[in-house]
Amino acid sequence: MIAVGCDHGGFALKQEILAHLKERGLEYNDLGCYEEKSCDYPTYAKAVAAEINEGRAEKGILICGTGIGISIAANKIPGIRAALCTDCFCAEATRQHNDANVLALGGRVVGAGLALKIVDTFLDTPFSNDERHIRRIKGIE
Repeated sequence: MIAVGCDHGGFALKQEILAHLKERGLEYNDLGCYEEKSCDYPTYAKAVAAEINEGRAEKGILICGTGIGISIAANKIPGIRAALCTDCFCAEATRQHNDANVLALGGRVVGAGLALKIVDTFLDTPFSNDERHIRRIKGIE
């Protein structure tokens, strides 16, 4: 299960991502927002984090205008490792090295075509399980 959330700045991109996840046959939970009316990104960061921390989702995707605010909010929550990615290399590296469990995107920064490739890379790349990366993650926690 993938938990997905956004604020108004990420709403349009979220719609594209949800359609893509459905096309791939992946289960997701859309936690809002549900319109482009102004709202507060921490609400959705907390909702996605709760789904992951309570075991209802394995990974999350968060989107705001830049991806910065929503990733900062998510990373304040214990157990969450959110990575703001603007390219596929970063998405691959954060999964392999950081075992990131939340992908953050900027709806006003990354176009839908690239965003969908970033989503696929993030979802399809496994954690390396290298001892050095495990050690570093423990150091973060």
